[in-house]
Amino acid sequence: MEIEDFTYIVETEKSFDEAVVSVLKAVESQGWTLFNVYDIKERLAAKGFKQEPLKIIEICSGKYANNFLNKNRLVSLCMPCKINVFEENRKVKIAGMKPTIMSEFFKEIRKDEAEEVENAIKEIINNSK
Repeated sequence: MEIEDFTYIVETEKSFDEAVVSVLKAVESQGWTLFNVYDIKERLAAKGFKQEPLKIIEICSGKYANNFLNKNRLVSLCMPCKINVFEENRKVKIAGMKPTIMSEFFKEIRKDEAEEVENAIKEIINNSK
């Protein structure tokens, strides 16, 4: 398995902070719920570690979450969905896990259902770049 099999990544010309704001706006415009934003660089700095900028943005669509949880409660291990904004080699990138990978672990979830969620995540990411 390759990283591209379960991760969707785009590069943006926006600054790190602009990209984060752009993701937050795209999440809202798609009608998804924002759960939390974790500033990993800041949290690790508090422990004495140095990291490049990384924010993990947790989001959820009640419609998809309810459907998947009704099929298998352990799907909650993959929830909520996350979109990461990070810097790598002086480039700002936006990434998310491809939900279709869940259909390989949870047989109750049809691939076409997971593709619908994946398309929504990709749209949020693409609208953010």
